[in-house]
Amino acid sequence: MGTETIVFGGGCFWCTEAVFSTLKGVLSVRPGYAGGKVVNPTYEQVCSGTTGHIEVIEVVFDPDVIALEELLPVFFASHDPTSIDRQGDDIGPQYNSAIFYTTDRQREKAQHYIDVVNKGQGPRFVTTVRPLEVFYPAEDYHANYFKTHPNVTYCQLIIAPKVEKVAKKFPHLQK
Repeated sequence: MGTETIVFGGGCFWCTEAVFSTLKGVLSVRPGYAGGKVVNPTYEQVCSGTTGHIEVIEVVFDPDVIALEELLPVFFASHDPTSIDRQGDDIGPQYNSAIFYTTDRQREKAQHYIDVVNKGQGPRFVTTVRPLEVFYPAEDYHANYFKTHPNVTYCQLIIAPKVEKVAKKFPHLQK
């Protein structure tokens, strides 16, 4: 069947990259920016909250090993999909919850997942589902941030607990 690409915005891309890098069937994860109007934005521009871009990760996966239906619950468990303009202490529109699809099937599956959750009694997901127009890779120093900076306080206090939480919740998906 080959590979598929989907782009997730779930807060800080250092966190989401670390989480998705642990999953079997995920072939690559790249941090970057999507959804805005500024061409080739920089981290500083995106952090200003004025570009329209969201911090995202591009996930290339093998659907014969890990299905989209398995990636979606990991995505929603790895951040707060009920929060607008905020993920924990990270505040601004660049931290919104979003799925940028590359196929109609991805759009249908993602929207269905959100619709089912939102019919329930709990908090409503505010995750947007949009077509991927352009993915801009982040600057090189953002790649593999958790792996290359494990002793940084942010990594220890914020990223490590997210990775551990997802690993415990989805042990069957871990590499």
